[in-house]
Amino acid sequence: MSIDLGTPAVLPADEAERAVLLAAPRGYCAGVDRAVITVEQALDLYGAPVYVRKQIVHNKHVVSDLESRGAIFVEEIAEVPAGSTVVFSAHGVSPEVHRQAAERDLKAIDATCPLVTKVHHEARRFAAEDYDILLIGHEGHEEVEGTAGEAPERTQLVQTPADVAGLEVRDPEKVAWLSQTTLSVDETLEIVAAIRERFPALIDPPSDDICYATQNRQLAIKEIGKDADLVIVVGSANSSNSVRLAEVALEAGAKAAYRVDDAGEIDEAWLDGVATVSVTSGASVPESLVEGVLAYLAERGYPDARAVHTAEESLIFALPPELRRDMKARDAAAAREAGAGSGPSAGA
Repeated sequence: MSIDLGTPAVLPADEAERAVLLAAPRGYCAGVDRAVITVEQALDLYGAPVYVRKQIVHNKHVVSDLESRGAIFVEEIAEVPAGSTVVFSAHGVSPEVHRQAAERDLKAIDATCPLVTKVHHEARRFAAEDYDILLIGHEGHEEVEGTAGEAPERTQLVQTPADVAGLEVRDPEKVAWLSQTTLSVDETLEIVAAIRERFPALIDPPSDDICYATQNRQLAIKEIGKDADLVIVVGSANSSNSVRLAEVALEAGAKAAYRVDDAGEIDEAWLDGVATVSVTSGASVPESLVEGVLAYLAERGYPDARAVHTAEESLIFALPPELRRDMKARDAAAAREAGAGSGPSAGA
C-alpha cells in the first residue's frame, strides 16, 4: 500500500541536509509481545504442531517465523484436528469460537490482548443492561467479529460518520458505543461525535477503547511526520494500526507516506529530493524489520536515525493462565526429577 500526496522533486537532497527521525515508541506493544511469546512457549511446552486460529498478530514475517517453528495457522476451528492444541489470536474470538473448540475437545489457549478482552467485557455488560451497542470498526476485521459475537443481536457496526444516518435503535435513550482498539483516534472521535448528535443520550465505555499503544504510536508519527518529506511505516497490509499510521502521517503534514512490510519494498525513487525521512512501525512489527529500513537508508547516504521520544511504555501482560499453569506443572515435575536424581542413592 502506498499513500502519496504529490510528486517529490527529482533532484536528490544534499547529504548535509538529510535527517532520519525515528518514532519512539514504535513496534511491538504488550499485547502483541504476549501473543507471540504464547505461541513460542506453547511450542516448547507441548511440541509441534500447535494450531493458531487466524494470524496470531497481523505481520507476515512473524507468522512465517512461527510457521518455521511448527505453528500451523488455520482460518477456522473446524480445520484443527480433534484433541489438538489451539491458540486464539491477539484479536480475540467470539463465544461461538470457544464453544466450537470445546466441542472438538481442543486444548485452547487464549492469547487475546487484555485490552481487547476489556472491550468484550463491556459488550457483555451493555447487552445485559439492554443497550443497543454501536461498534465502531472495520467490517471483516477479526477483532470486530470477536467483539460483535459477544452480543450479536444488540450490536451494529459503524464504519464511517455517513453510516450514522441509517442507524435504527430500539430506544434512543439506551445506546452505547464501543470501538475496535486499533483505529485512528481522530477518526473514532469524529464518528462518536456524529453518533452523539443523533443520539444525545449516548453512553461512553468506562474507559477509552483505543489502546494505549495505538494512541502512542499515532502521537509519535504526528510529531515526526508533520515536517517530513517522506514517512515510512513498517507493517503488513492487513495491520489496521499500521495502515492508520500512514494516514495519520499525511493528516499531520507529511508530504508522502508509504507502508512497507520490510526494506525490500522501498522504491528508491521515493528518496528523490527527500531531506527528512521519518520512520515508524506498527504494533505487531519486530524491531529487526525497522533496523533493515534504517540500514537501507544509511546505504543511500542518510545519517543514523535520531529517536524522537513522545511517550514511555512499560506495560507487560502476564501469559494466558492456562499456559502458565502447564508451565508451572512442567517446572515442578522437572524439579522433582532433579531432586530424585541427586539423592543419596543416585548413581549407586
